[in-house]
Amino acid sequence: MISLLRTYLPRLYPLLVGVVAFQTGQAVFMLYLPRITADIIDKGVIVGDTGYIWSAGAWMLAVTLAQMACMIAGVYFGARTAMALGRHIRRDLFHRVTAFSAREVNQLGAPTLITRITNDVQQIQMMMVMLTTMAVTAPLMAGFGIVMAIREDAGLSWVLIIAVPMFGIPLGLILSRIRPVFTDMANQIDDVNGVLREQITGLRVVRAFVREPVERARFATANDRLTMTTIRQGRLMAVLFPITLLVQNAASIAVVWFGAARIESGATTVGALFAFLGYIVLVLMAVMMGAFAFVMIPRAAVSGGRIKQVLDTEPSVATPAAPVTDVPMTGSVELRAVAFGYPGAEEPVITDISVVAPPGHTTAIIGSTGAGKTTLLNLIPRLVDVTAGTVLVDGVDVRDLALDALWQRIGLVPQKPFLFSGTVAENLSHGKPDATTGEMWEALHVAQAADFVSAMPGGLHAPITQGGSNVSGGQRQRLAIARAIIRKPAVYLFDDAFSSLDLATDARLRAALVPYTANSTVLIVAQRVSTIIDADQILVLEGGRNVGLGTHRDLLDTCSTYAEIVDSQMSAEEAA
Repeated sequence: MISLLRTYLPRLYPLLVGVVAFQTGQAVFMLYLPRITADIIDKGVIVGDTGYIWSAGAWMLAVTLAQMACMIAGVYFGARTAMALGRHIRRDLFHRVTAFSAREVNQLGAPTLITRITNDVQQIQMMMVMLTTMAVTAPLMAGFGIVMAIREDAGLSWVLIIAVPMFGIPLGLILSRIRPVFTDMANQIDDVNGVLREQITGLRVVRAFVREPVERARFATANDRLTMTTIRQGRLMAVLFPITLLVQNAASIAVVWFGAARIESGATTVGALFAFLGYIVLVLMAVMMGAFAFVMIPRAAVSGGRIKQVLDTEPSVATPAAPVTDVPMTGSVELRAVAFGYPGAEEPVITDISVVAPPGHTTAIIGSTGAGKTTLLNLIPRLVDVTAGTVLVDGVDVRDLALDALWQRIGLVPQKPFLFSGTVAENLSHGKPDATTGEMWEALHVAQAADFVSAMPGGLHAPITQGGSNVSGGQRQRLAIARAIIRKPAVYLFDDAFSSLDLATDARLRAALVPYTANSTVLIVAQRVSTIIDADQILVLEGGRNVGLGTHRDLLDTCSTYAEIVDSQMSAEEAA
């Protein structure tokens, strides 16, 4: 957490100067009040000087108002500092997470990433509010309060010597026990978020298999663990209040008890005793304020470590140091001896794949489930990077090409099409932000989506819920295809993008695509042979390896794997 604060606090120096200035003013005015009280008692009340009482009382009121003004301003600057710190951390976390490839997201986990951006940053903010509110005031009040108390009556200073350790020792024990509790709490919040996210995402599956009781019990278990940990933390925190009150009241009683004897002997005055009592209260209040601030530090330290872990995780897909930007956009794609394996995996997902996909041609990829088709396609837009070999787009290694220049060339329709909350038009504008209404309808016609969009209330302005849950799977897929088409990219990547379409719609869509992709490179991952039968070349994968490359007719004679796939889907007449 210290390294995190070192990184971000220098950006907040103007606000921190305001915090220090006003909190210092607040402490000074608060320390001055007991002294004024002592003078009013000794020089006004005991002597009976009413005029002095009025003048000193007016001065006390002015000091009190100044102290209140400094406190309000200090809290304001402290809150601004904490909110600015949270904003900077959240922004950097967001940029880092969105730069992650699928490898880092899977490694850390989506639920914990969400928790770290929200809950963990909030813990840092809460700690910062406490520190900026008390970190300056509490040390000044404690340090100078002790000095001022000794100046009033050194004979009672032993009360401070006993009272402060009486409070500090239990505080240290509580802090040493509460840090592991905060660590457990952070992990259990991740667990609750993970279970809840799974249940919301897989709600249909849960209901289809009548798993509601099991999932309720699973969530209850995670929730109960978090509840018990929170209660344990609350109990430790609750001990602070009685300890504080006990020490403070005991110290006050001791001061009054032994101070009365000193007044009787003439060693001190009534005013000095009241001032000493006021300073005792201020010192113990400062220690209590510091205790509350310190209690926040262990939880914030846990959150800071989790945030730092995300910020220190370097994306495996990194921006090149000297990116190539000036490259003619032709759309040619070439894979040279490409291999990819996940960290820690025993075997690579794909091995030694070489293929050239020239512009104006359609290259199809087919194979059994788990053959590495999607992984191979993801290497082209650098969603993951190759572990061996080279992927070239327009003759340039994608690892040397500027990411923006690479992505501008590509229109991707993923295996699981995702739509954003908004309208149909807003989703299409992700493909081309300045697209006109005519271009949107044209893309929808090509994607065979114009009919159902025009039937939706509002047409292009019809609402789409998050993930496109208010449209069917086939409609969602066609809208995702339209989003890629409207971009008119040099390279089209269709990752099993036609699987949710019936055969007739699939055929019409592919026929309508032909004029749009005549000068572009098209790569299609498909399960259905009928979708790719007319492709210029078909790459057949089995176990992550290239077992066949050629046209449909060539592969029927030369590739047994492809022939088996065709036999399982088509009759002999259809295959011919």
